[in-house]
Amino acid sequence: MSRRANLRTQFIIFVLFGDLIIPRGGQVWTAGLLRMLELLGVSEPAARSTLSRMAHKGWLKSRREGRRSLYVLTPRGRRLLDEGSHRIFESRKPTWDHRWCLIVYSLPESKRKLRDSLRKRLEFLGFGRLERGTWISPNDRRDEVKAMLDDLGVRDYVQVFSGIELVNGDARSVIERCWDLRTLNHQYARFIANWEPELAKHKQASSAAGGLTAEQCFVQRFWLVNDYSEFPRLDPNLPAPLLPEGWLGDKATGLFSEYRNLVTERVDRFVEATIRGPNGHT
Repeated sequence: MSRRANLRTQFIIFVLFGDLIIPRGGQVWTAGLLRMLELLGVSEPAARSTLSRMAHKGWLKSRREGRRSLYVLTPRGRRLLDEGSHRIFESRKPTWDHRWCLIVYSLPESKRKLRDSLRKRLEFLGFGRLERGTWISPNDRRDEVKAMLDDLGVRDYVQVFSGIELVNGDARSVIERCWDLRTLNHQYARFIANWEPELAKHKQASSAAGGLTAEQCFVQRFWLVNDYSEFPRLDPNLPAPLLPEGWLGDKATGLFSEYRNLVTERVDRFVEATIRGPNGHT
């Protein structure tokens, strides 16, 4: 299976916090974090440099306890991860009430970077671009949008409409206009083709003597979560009635959940020891 050699260390750290560290209290000894990053191919100098940049950006903060230090997410970093975790594990609605959530915004050219950030966050929440400055979703995203607008500080530039019905035209034409589901389905197919054999090999190894070590399970689970984590940004999680025939998203989600659960016990043992031990070990 392919590995993203150019995967940014910052993203790796966010994945580790969201998937493994926050569920265990949200803090990790620096040595333990460096140990996990080493197993994922990140050198200590690169890791320390990235941690310093993330602290400077206000996403992480470090705290010293004696001669050792640990890292925790700031409230700002936590909001980003909470939003992402919600999207990764969000269930699909089996029905749809034919109502849309609409976002309209207008930011001046002097706020171009902020406008780009708003677009990216709307995409991650599953909105599709209907027109310039107009984004739409068949899911009710009012709470997530309000939190996101506060985080970016752009409430004065954005109008949020909820419960809108399409009185003329066809919902599927809106879907085709706003999202490229065909390409997304191909990406799901690649994910399934990559990870189904890995799941089968792991099942076979587990039924034999030993199977994968805890550290190997940790690495496998990280790459599984990493490969799957791009889908919440791409997949609007449309209600079931709006999905095209032959949709593979639910199969990919089932595969992700099964493999993740399969390695959880061994990963838990490794991560608990690595996080709790100030030197990265029990």
